[in-house]
Amino acid sequence: MNLWKLTNVAVLTLGFAAAGCSRDHIEAINLANEGDQSLRVNVEGAIQKYEQAVQLAPTNHRILWKLATAYEKKEDWDKMAATLSRAVQVAPDFATYWYKRGLALINQAEAGNPDAYEQAKEPLKKCIEKDAHIAECYFLLAEAFLWTDDEQAALEHYHKAIEHDPTVSFFYPPLAELYITLRKVDEAEQVLKEGTKLVPPSEKNNPKIYAMYVLLGNVAQLKGDKSAQLAAMERAEQYAGDQHPEFAFNLGSTYAVMDPPQKEKAVRLLEQFTKRVCRGAGSQKFKEQCETSASLIQKLGQ
Repeated sequence: MNLWKLTNVAVLTLGFAAAGCSRDHIEAINLANEGDQSLRVNVEGAIQKYEQAVQLAPTNHRILWKLATAYEKKEDWDKMAATLSRAVQVAPDFATYWYKRGLALINQAEAGNPDAYEQAKEPLKKCIEKDAHIAECYFLLAEAFLWTDDEQAALEHYHKAIEHDPTVSFFYPPLAELYITLRKVDEAEQVLKEGTKLVPPSEKNNPKIYAMYVLLGNVAQLKGDKSAQLAAMERAEQYAGDQHPEFAFNLGSTYAVMDPPQKEKAVRLLEQFTKRVCRGAGSQKFKEQCETSASLIQKLGQ
C-alpha cells in the first residue's frame, strides 16, 4: 500500500471516530442497506442481512426496526416481538415501536398463546402514552381487554379507536359484536349504522362493510324487525363479493321465511348457493346450510 492510500485510510478512520461511528457501525449500515434492497423479493435474505447488522450495531434501533418489519412480513410474531422489545429499550419514545410490539403479541395470542393478550397491554398503553393519536393502539388494547375478560375496558377502548379514526373499517364489527353479546342491541345498531355511514367503500373496506350489514341484519332479527333485516341483507349483497359464498344462502333463506315468502328470489339464491357450494369442496364446511337450502327449495316448490 503506498503512502497516499495509507494517508487516506487514516483520514477515513479518523473521520469515523470524529463522527462517533465505528467500522462495525458503518458495516452494519451497509448490511442494512443491502437488506432493504432484497426485502421485497427475498425476505429471508433480508433478515440475514439485518441480523448481521444488529450483531455489529446492537443499539441501533433503526436497524432493529428494519429487522422487526422483516419478521412481520414473514409473520414470525415471536421474533418480531423480541426484536421490538430491544428497540423500545434503546428508543423508548418511539410510539410506533410500542404499537408494533403490541401487535406482535396480539398475533401471538391469536396463534395459540392466550397469555400474550395480557403481555400486550403494557406496550399498547405505552404507545398511547407516547402518541395518543395512533388509533390502532386503542383497538388492539380493546382486543387485549376483551380476551382477558374486561368487557367494560374493551368497550371504552373500541370507542376511543373509532373516535381517533372513524374511517377504519375493522374497528366497528368487534364493538358491535360485543354489544350484541351483552344484549345491548340498540347500542350495536348505532355503532353499525355509524360505521356503514363513515367508512368509504373500497376493495380493502368492503369485506368489513359486508360484515357490518350482516350484523345489522342480526340486530334486526333480534328486535323482530323482518323488514329491517331484509333491508340490511340486501345492502350486504352489494359488498359480499367472492369471499362470501354463504351469502346467497343468508339472503335466500331470509326471503324464504318472509310472510309471505318471496319465492322466486329465495329459490334463485338458494339454488345458486347449492350449485356453488353444496356440490363442491365447501359442502362439508356448510353442511347445515346445504341441508337447510335443500329443505327450503323443496318447501317453496310445493
